[in-house]
Amino acid sequence: MITVRFVAPDGETVREAEAAPGARLLEVAQAAGQPLEGTCEGQMACSTCHVIVAADHFDRLPPPVEEEEDMLDLALGATRHSRLACQIVLTDALDGLTVRIPGGHRDMQGR
Repeated sequence: MITVRFVAPDGETVREAEAAPGARLLEVAQAAGQPLEGTCEGQMACSTCHVIVAADHFDRLPPPVEEEEDMLDLALGATRHSRLACQIVLTDALDGLTVRIPGGHRDMQGR
């Protein structure tokens, strides 16, 4: 099992979840009660699953594709460590991954 730590927008509250390798971070977050909508259901048509990956974990991820970068350009509070949770597939190399949930999001589908 892979352990993931979710840091709330307040920066204080931390919740841990476990998932099997191959799980998408968005589904793990939603199952753990995290406030990530994933409005487009992983189609990279919104940024409602935007997370900020801890700096020391960011290099463990494969680089984002151009479509993900385009959506991150529209995400509220995006940083150089921002990613879309729907595009992060958990692997053993990501055990202990820490992500922060931003304080808000912009739904580009108008829902």
